[in-house]
Amino acid sequence: MRGHQARSYLAAMDHESAWYEIRLQGRLDPRWTAWFDGMTLTAHSDGTTVIHGRVADQAALHGLLQRLRDLGLPLLSVDRTDTEPAPRSQP
Repeated sequence: MRGHQARSYLAAMDHESAWYEIRLQGRLDPRWTAWFDGMTLTAHSDGTTVIHGRVADQAALHGLLQRLRDLGLPLLSVDRTDTEPAPRSQP
């Protein structure tokens, strides 16, 4: 992509909402859902927690990642997904 095309693409991405799945090492109780703007929290038997839901834009994603940093739980992955995640069974 050329410079102006890349800037246009990034500007469009900045204003798009998208679905994200964020995996943390450690367990977060579902009571934390309100702190994460209604995103779904799923604790897995392997000691990880997956947070998934729609994020309004890149600024909101950065804010969410700052909240997670403040909790002190190690961040394992951040994945943008194409659609709303399907419900998963516990591993």
